[in-house]
Amino acid sequence: MAHVILALLLLMPGSLYDLVKRFEASVSLFYSASNGSIKRALDQLLASGQIELADSERQPRGRRVYRVTAAGAEAFHAWATGPISGDLETAMLARVHFLGLLEASERPAVLRGLEARAAAELEGLEAAKGELHGAEVAPEHREVFAWQLATLDYGIGSTRHARDWLRGLIDEADAA
Repeated sequence: MAHVILALLLLMPGSLYDLVKRFEASVSLFYSASNGSIKRALDQLLASGQIELADSERQPRGRRVYRVTAAGAEAFHAWATGPISGDLETAMLARVHFLGLLEASERPAVLRGLEARAAAELEGLEAAKGELHGAEVAPEHREVFAWQLATLDYGIGSTRHARDWLRGLIDEADAA
């Protein structure tokens, strides 16, 4: 969450209220956060020196406007261009959503890293399906197993779509 907040503040300094509204208007499609979790992340970013108060004095109604420091910009850049960890879909969509904050020359490498991760996950899912094909299932569990396979098929399809989507973005980034 910290990196998403840094990205939102790189686009424009803002208050807790502003960030909540920005989450709702953009990143909530792939990243959910409560007011409390955003506030905790802001406090941690402030304590670590990655953000600072835009004005030394509080604004009306106690409004505190935050902006990214040089250390915060470096932390965002390291995350955006670094190894992908955690859930592929969230990591992928967060990075692609904020890809425009990176230099155009950096974007293809980020996309290639995402595509490689999607391809590896797809390979793993397809291998799992291959291992399950023809598995002996007790009669009382066949119906459950069928629905579990349907879920696996969904994972394969969505991961294949992500890989192919990223390949298209790589082509666009290379052409730019």
